[in-house]
Amino acid sequence: MSQYELGRALGLAIGVGSALAAASVAHAQTVSGGRDGLSFVASSRASAEANSISGERDGMTWTATSRIIGVTPTGAGTIVIPPSPTVRLGPGGDATYLPDPAQHSGVAALIMQYSNGSAFICSGSLLSDRRSIATAGHCVSSGGGVDADLVSTTAYFWDYSTQGDERVPFNPAATAVDVSQYFVNPEYTGEVIDQNDIAILRLAESAPAFAQSYELYDNGDLTGTDFNVAGYGGRSEVGGNFGVSTLPSTGFLREGDNTYDYRWGDAAFGGFFTDIIAGENFFGTAEIDFSFVSDFDNGLAAQDKSCRIAAAVGAPSGFGCDRGLGAREAGVAGGDSGGPGFVGGKLASINSYGLTFGTGFGDIRAGLNSSFGEYSGYVPIYIHTDWIAGVVPEPSTWALMIGGFGLAGSALRRRRPALAKA
Repeated sequence: MSQYELGRALGLAIGVGSALAAASVAHAQTVSGGRDGLSFVASSRASAEANSISGERDGMTWTATSRIIGVTPTGAGTIVIPPSPTVRLGPGGDATYLPDPAQHSGVAALIMQYSNGSAFICSGSLLSDRRSIATAGHCVSSGGGVDADLVSTTAYFWDYSTQGDERVPFNPAATAVDVSQYFVNPEYTGEVIDQNDIAILRLAESAPAFAQSYELYDNGDLTGTDFNVAGYGGRSEVGGNFGVSTLPSTGFLREGDNTYDYRWGDAAFGGFFTDIIAGENFFGTAEIDFSFVSDFDNGLAAQDKSCRIAAAVGAPSGFGCDRGLGAREAGVAGGDSGGPGFVGGKLASINSYGLTFGTGFGDIRAGLNSSFGEYSGYVPIYIHTDWIAGVVPEPSTWALMIGGFGLAGSALRRRRPALAKA
């Protein structure tokens, strides 16, 4: 989706919302590195603090971080590039990126509250048991389990078929459901680029009836597959030429399309990223073989990042090359972390990070800002289906549990329970 404006809460996804500005902290991790002229910067896409990485090798530099952005504006209003004043006007933007009520009502906005008073926003997807949400591990963890200072998480659902385009978190009309339990993939390291950056959040009660639930897409390799991406992160009033805005505007769900160009462990790279770069610790200690990326294309060869990077590291001619999907092309932005990638209506990936190799390899605007020529990174579902099955009860199991708990279930609807951290 087009670049999202930074929202009310910190956001897949990176911004500080007006309501939380005084108490917010960044939750995105950033890393960088370099060698022989090739450098990068990467960051996870949760709003507030960015977890980033960067590096350099063989003439290329890169930066990665956690981020959805569109070819045309995804937010309403007028933007004036700083240091001049900037004006933002509420919801709106190109209708191309507005959510489809039938497809996106189960995409939840997640607000994480920490013991120091800070908060940030991520996105998540309702699973078929209607009590579980899939999101990015970095939304609730820095690696090694759930963050000790995480006090609470609330999932917000919105009925787009009847309630229109509104900011979801903190909206009194939104359906808020507390998260009662957390399951972070035990192999998640906390690194920015990590194929295990996935978590399941257990809801204290069932999601509202209007919310769509999603089955898992487990058909294997995603390379070359078109998908739909969604999230509540930063939006843009100017499209992909300039990246996301820097004032509060997260919390409005937007969606768009892209193509999974390849994964870092593809044989076409001859181990360049997984053996050489990862071996030099530019990407930390995480597994990255099955970390998939899509580039944010504007139809020009100059911004075809996937094509240019593949060629630079010796992949076969034409590998990863395409110039996008036109007006529906989208990338992720801060606050979109944990949001879904859908293939055929099924959950195929989790939004994880953003990545740039700089203007020398197609990034239209210097820095990691969700502009044309940057990568979005994803955790594929198909490598995690067994783990998900181990923590998500079958719908029939929930029916038995609800019947057994009886009045305890109704009590959960009246007050926020203490969190049980797993």
